[in-house]
This record gives sequence, C-alpha cells and structure tokens, in this order.
Amino acid sequence: MNLVYILLAIAGLGLLVFIHELGHYFAARWVGMRVEAFGIGFGKPIYTWLHKGVKWNLCMLPFGGYVKIAGMQKEGVLEPSEIPDGFFGKSPAKRIFVALAGPLVNIIFAMLVFCALWLAGGRTKTFSEYTHRIGWVEPNSTLYANGVRPGDFIQKYDGHPYNGIKDLLIASAMENPTTRIEGYKIDYETGSHSHFDYTLKNSEDPSRDLRTIGVAEPASYLIYNERGVPDGAPILSSGIKAGDRIVWADGEVLFSIRQLSSVLNDSTVFITARRGNEVFHTKVPRVHLDELKISSYEKAEIDDWQHEANIKAKLADLWFVPYSLSPTCGIESRLAFIDDLDQKKAFQTCDRCSYFNPLQEGDVILAVNSHPVQNSYEFLQWMQVRETLLIVERDPAPAQIPQWTDADRQFDDFKPSDLRALVSRIGTDEPLTASGNLYFLNPIVPLPYREMPLSEEIKTNFARELDKQRKEIEAIKDTQQKETALKQFESQQNRLVLGAALQDRNVIYNPTPMQQFSDVLSDTWRTLTGLFSGNLSPKYVSGPVGIVRVVHYSWSLGLSEASYWMAVISLSLGLINLLPLPVLDGGHIVFSVVEMFTRKPIKAKTMERLVIPFVGLLIVFFIYITYQDISRFFGK
Repeated sequence: MNLVYILLAIAGLGLLVFIHELGHYFAARWVGMRVEAFGIGFGKPIYTWLHKGVKWNLCMLPFGGYVKIAGMQKEGVLEPSEIPDGFFGKSPAKRIFVALAGPLVNIIFAMLVFCALWLAGGRTKTFSEYTHRIGWVEPNSTLYANGVRPGDFIQKYDGHPYNGIKDLLIASAMENPTTRIEGYKIDYETGSHSHFDYTLKNSEDPSRDLRTIGVAEPASYLIYNERGVPDGAPILSSGIKAGDRIVWADGEVLFSIRQLSSVLNDSTVFITARRGNEVFHTKVPRVHLDELKISSYEKAEIDDWQHEANIKAKLADLWFVPYSLSPTCGIESRLAFIDDLDQKKAFQTCDRCSYFNPLQEGDVILAVNSHPVQNSYEFLQWMQVRETLLIVERDPAPAQIPQWTDADRQFDDFKPSDLRALVSRIGTDEPLTASGNLYFLNPIVPLPYREMPLSEEIKTNFARELDKQRKEIEAIKDTQQKETALKQFESQQNRLVLGAALQDRNVIYNPTPMQQFSDVLSDTWRTLTGLFSGNLSPKYVSGPVGIVRVVHYSWSLGLSEASYWMAVISLSLGLINLLPLPVLDGGHIVFSVVEMFTRKPIKAKTMERLVIPFVGLLIVFFIYITYQDISRFFGK
C-alpha cells in the first residue's frame, strides 16, 4: 500500500506539470505558433505519433510533460525573432499570453479544487492543527518566566493573525532575531483572562533545528483509545473508559501529551493539608533524603518511621519532602537542599500547579495523593509510592465533529465548578468520585517505559533502537556533549508512562475557496520574501523529494487531503513560475514587456547570457534542497 501511495504522489505531481505544459500548448496553437513536439512524461519515447503537425511522444516516465515551440532558440543563422511562426516571431502580447497560460492553468486548477473541497464539506483535521491554545511552554524560556502557560491563548504571532501551528512553524523557520506574541492568559479555576503582549528574543531549539521563543506545542485533546493498550498497562487499573478525555492530572489542567508526560515525570507529590480551619491542596517536591540537609536527630526519627512502616530500603534512598515533620504530620520547619540549584528547580516545578501553596509551620498534612494519613510513618509509607491522580471528562452521547471555528470554544466545555468540587474532596473523609460529567479515577502507579509489558515485536524493535542510540552516543568525541547525551538517553528510557493510547479530537476544516486561496498565496509570498531577504534559510524549503513525501502522506489520509495538497502545490507552482527570472515563464513575460518599450527584439546571445547563470543557480539550489530533503528523510 505504501508503494501505491508513492506512485500516486509522483503521478499527482506529474499531472500538475502536464496541465501546466498543456496550457502553454493550447495557447501557442491559439496564437498561431508552431508547436513541434509535446511529451507526455519524460525520458526516452516509447511510442510516437503525429497529430495536426505536432509530434506527440509517450515517454518511459509518465510523470509530467513538456512542450517544444518553434523558435525558442536560433535555427541556423536565423535569430529566434526571425522565425515567423516561432515563439519570438510573434508579437510581445501573444508571447505574454502563451507564457501566462501555463501558470494560469495551475492557478485555475487549484481554485477549482478549493471549490470542490468547500462544496464537499471540507476536510477532517485534528484540533491541534488550528487551535489558538498553547499546549506546552518550555520551562526554561523567557515566555515561561513571563507567566505564559499551557492553555493560554495566542491571538497574534509575529504581527500576523494566528491561525494555528502552521504559523508557528513558519515564524520558527525565519531568521528574525525577535518575535512578538500577543494573546491572553487564562485562569482555568476562575475563568478570568488577562492580556499579554511580549517581544522576545528567538533562541535555537536543537531538538527540532528551529528557532523559538518557547511555544513548543499546540493544545490537543487527550482522548483515551482502548485499542492497542497492552495487558498490564498502568492505565487499566484506573477505571478509565473508551472515549474518556483526560482533563486534569496532579493539580494541572492538561493541554497536551507533552504536558502529561511532564506531570508524570515531575518529582512531586499532591498533598492535602490543613491550615487552621482551612483544608487546602498543594504540590510539594518529592526528593531523596540525601538531597536534604537534615540533622542527626531528624535522621533518627525518620529511621524509626521507616522501621514502623516496614520499608526495606537505605535511609538515604527514601523519598521525602523538604519539611521537618512532627510524629502527627505537622510542619515544624522547612528543610534546605544540599544544592541550591536543586531547590530552585524543585519548587519551580510545583509552581506550575494552580493549587501551589507552600506549606508553612503549623500546617498539618492530611493526605498524600488521595490517601489519608494520621501519623508520619504512614506519610513516609505513601511517599515511597509514585502515584498519579487523574480526572476525566465522560460524555455518554457521541460528540458531533465541530467546525474548526468552534473547537476552541468547546475545548473547555466542562464546568470549572465541577472540577473544583472533585479536587476539593481529594484526601478528605468524604471523597467525591463524580461531579457533572467529570470523574475522579483510581490512583495510578506509572511504570518506566522500559518496564512496560510490550509485545515481543515492539520489545525487539525497542532493543534495536536502544543499541543504535548507544552506538551514536559512543561515537561523540566531545566529552561534555557525550555526557549530556548519556544523561538524556537514560532519562528517556526511565521516563514514566501510563501505557495509554491517547488521541486528539477531529474538527471540520472548511474555509471558503477564496480564504484557502488567500492563505496559500500569503504563505507562498512569506516564503519567497523570506528566501530573497535572507530571513528564511533554504534548508527549510522542500524540493521534489520532500514534496513527494508530503503528497504521499496526504494520500494515506484520504482523497480530500491529497486533493488539497495537490491544489496547494499547483498554486505555488503557478505563482513561482510567474517570478521575473529568465529561466521561468515570468522571465519570458519580462523579455516581452521590455521589447514592447524598446520595439527591438532581444538577441539570442543576450538571452543566453541572462539565462545560463540562472540555470546554474537553479541546478545548485535544486541539489541543495534535495540534499536537505534526503537528510530529513533519514532523520539527520
């Protein structure tokens, strides 16, 4: 099936070239130019026939085509303009008509496809492609330091109205030193909004070879799909049902899989505590005892608790919180970290939680995660278990696929009051399991990825990939880079997972044909101006290999998606061919316009001197972008 999609992709691109040349052919015949040959495909002809004086060639590679018009170059001693039925033998106006015909056919084809897609009801896309909500902000970015978080809303990005992740990727590929981002922050507890407007320096994102200000992912739904979940996966013990949407985990409303992964792997614990007569919830760093400065007396006390809880582990390896506790879980004082940087990182992670409220002297811990505790050895016992708390949205009625314009509004359709009701009862004597269409699941103990119960095939592939990555790391010569790579490698293998298959929600994307036309026109213009101004590196531009990959992937998604990308490429092909470069149709138009004013035909020698350097540049550019396409294909 994969081969079929590749052949369809190549055939589709060939069709766009073919209709382009067909436009030139009919226009040339219309104005009386002599067409010598028309090729269907490229390469050596396998069948040839004559029709109305034109030699038609069916070639070995049936992708694309070409048209050969008389008088495109010198014939003996005659200049091209001296050949009466040749291209340059006709008036400048007729030559402009013929040169325009090819691009116009591509542009009209694109518009017809856009109209067909609109009449057919549009395309099914994922919510994340067109949402204005942020799914993940890099914690070490300036944007994060300014208080922008997952779930916040982007209105403008780099001065342009923000329409989705595509705009984010375009801005990331530009070499601009700064980016302006406008939008508003959202408090999902109260529903309040506050406007923000920042101009920030772009920095390199080595993981994706792009420049960024910290917006790493768009928001997405996290809808549970029971298919493909292996037996023994942690998520199965939670009571989750197919179609449930995970909306909350360990104190955070969720907006992306990356955020969920971060929550699972943050070393924190969700605490229920009492301050005076008020019961509240907070997140607290969960650290090993050997990371804290504790007195010998405190060590002896914890050793006693360990004995009472019957915990088999070294004292230094026990998980604890950076607070000194009384035997009845009262907060006596805050403990310092041995490393100040570790302390800063630990509390910065907790600060992301909207419930974060640092514990104070006199507070009493009532529960660890959702487990009530009455004394410190019970507290110590539950601290050794890394659990995750989840709240899901469960709607028994099948959801109708929304229009992309309504999807953002529907994203937070659950009531904040229901979420507050569930969270407020965590760890109390009267826990609540449901409120409205929100449900509190059983606590889950996530597993390291390497311990997941996977099939033998996946385990084999996983082991092969691990071996490949180890060899790549061992080949790194720089000691510091090698050490960093090893730490990242170990971290990836030990990352905690739920074993859940989560999917985004679909939306109907169906803008008007003119809006689709305008969007592609705008993207093409931004790309071209970026290339010519130097703000966009050519390495981000796709050549034939990259375009075939895009069309191949779109065929795998269905006819409507493939048709859309065919229209996009056709429109881009038409627009690019209108550029005033000697090797393109736009160059012929410029030559004709110049002749209109000078009333003198341009000599063949002059045209050659203008065309040959651009042919050389085009070949170099083609080789470069093909190399970049192949590099991306092999994952460089």
